[in-house]
Formats: sequence, structure tokens, C-alpha cells
Amino acid sequence: MSISAPQPNPSTDRDARTGDTVTDRLVEANLKYAEQFADPGMDARPVRRVAVVACMDARLDLHEALGLELGDCHTIRNAGGVVTDDIIRSLTISQRALGTRSVVLIHHTGCGLLNLTEDFRHELEEEVGQRPPWAVEAFRDLDADVRQSMQRVRTSPFLLHTDDIRGFVFDVTTGLLREVTPRR
Repeated sequence: MSISAPQPNPSTDRDARTGDTVTDRLVEANLKYAEQFADPGMDARPVRRVAVVACMDARLDLHEALGLELGDCHTIRNAGGVVTDDIIRSLTISQRALGTRSVVLIHHTGCGLLNLTEDFRHELEEEVGQRPPWAVEAFRDLDADVRQSMQRVRTSPFLLHTDDIRGFVFDVTTGLLREVTPRR
């Protein structure tokens, strides 16, 4: 099985008449945004002293789902919301340099990592001739992976604050969070 990117959709990827790309439209939207922008005068330290680690899935509007405003939290996202070395790096900076004390971990139903395996790395190696240096971190059980992520945060020697670590599964069809209890 070869790995291939989704086929381009001319209506969303490029306007054939103007040559505009999605990125061009994003930059244009930013110009409009900047016209009305007023510096909120905020510090980089999150007001609520919380870091939220979640999946990069486009269906998750974390600020809306959690009732957060600009400046309330650090939001750290990757495929699956898995706690990897780079997530620990970001959490360490968040805690030690910017004052966060709580960590909220959010996985979600319908996650793409539920359908992948580590074979994905092998397929990439066959296609491009080089094995990726990173693990896919695929999983079959959402709750078990949330527990693993909580454990990785709790046991990291780099993190100062590991007493308020909670994990959840976000249901993409209802918008509700379901808390996952850690193993004791």
C-alpha cells in the first residue's frame, strides 16, 4: 500500500481564475483582521495558568468548547493529542518560563490515529527511502491512550506541576467532554 496525499480540490486549493491559493486567502483575511486589531496588552503568561494538549483535528474548537478567551491558556496540538517529547518540551516551557500549573489533555472520538499503525512509518520508508525518526503513536483505545499521556506528564522530571493533570475524550458528535480516570 503506498501512501498518497488527498487529491487536490481545485475549488478549495486554488482558484483557477486568479491563481489564489488557500494561503493567499488566509493572508488576505489577516490583512482585514489587522485593520480592526487592537493590541490587547496581554502578557504571554496564560491568565488561567493552564496548558491544554489536544489533537490537531480541525473539528475541535477548543476555545469555544472550553469557554476560553484569548490569553486564558496555552494550546498545544499535535496528531492525536499524544504526549510526545515535543509536547513535554512545550509543557516544560509553559510551566517553568510562563507560569502554568494545570494540564488538560484532550483526545477525541473519530481520531485518525485510531485507524493507523506503526506500519505507516514503514510505508513512508519504502516510499521515500528514509525511515521517519518519530513514532506514529497510533492507538486503538482512546481511554488507554489518554491514561498513557497523563502518565507521561505525571512522570516527566522536567515538569514542576504534576498534581493537576486531567484527561478527557471529546465527542465530535455531541461536543461533550468525558473525563478519563487515571490508573492508580
